[in-house]
Amino acid sequence: MKWSRILDQLLPPLVTRVLTRGERRRQEIECFRTLYRQFVRDGDLCFDIGANLGNRLRCFRAMGCRVVAVEPQSFCLRRLRKDFGRDRAVILVPKAAGAAAGTATLRTSPVHVLSTLSDTFVDTTRASGRFAAVEWSGEETVELTTLDALIAEHGLPRFVKIDVEGFESKVLAGLSQPVPALSFEWTPEIPGNALGCLEKLEALGDYEFNYSWGESMRLARPDWLDAAAMRRVVEEFAGENQMFGDIYARLRQHA
Repeated sequence: MKWSRILDQLLPPLVTRVLTRGERRRQEIECFRTLYRQFVRDGDLCFDIGANLGNRLRCFRAMGCRVVAVEPQSFCLRRLRKDFGRDRAVILVPKAAGAAAGTATLRTSPVHVLSTLSDTFVDTTRASGRFAAVEWSGEETVELTTLDALIAEHGLPRFVKIDVEGFESKVLAGLSQPVPALSFEWTPEIPGNALGCLEKLEALGDYEFNYSWGESMRLARPDWLDAAAMRRVVEEFAGENQMFGDIYARLRQHA
């Protein structure tokens, strides 16, 4: 009787979730499309650095973009190969991106979106309380490539999305030429990571910046900011452990 009551409680929401999965995915793609249509159009090449299970990849493909998806995590790669392995417009790269080619240790978590190459990310987000209960209990040795190497092999992307849990500045360290537009994840407890990204982009080209909070897929500012103003935003929220977001950058001549 006890299990019968539990099943009666669990089955309706589970069935609803399964039946509405397609509609929820369509809504997610449309939300992403509203943001990304500012940067890409049908036929453009995108790099998805830290593709995870492919939610951004799926959006780029729905917009008609070609995608180079970079993901080192074995669990995620299996899913990506299942979902996108036959798509000729998607190139799956089973590596991580960094400052130079080589190998590195990926600290893996059962919460797969939090697996990271950054010990600082683990230590700082634990100490801040953001991810105090999260375990990074596994390790994988992964191969590293660079944005420069990816560009040499696949061409210059119109947009690069970087979401690698505190390793974003290392990814940008492997880039020696400007790209038209990109985004990188911003974890406020690690302001040095975001500031390093801004400094690198300033050296590469005449960029302007905006940002979004969480998974809102909406830019926070109606007007784009110069690098100095974006730095002030990062510094203002330094140490915040409840909010996170993405910083967007675009070359002014491509705006």
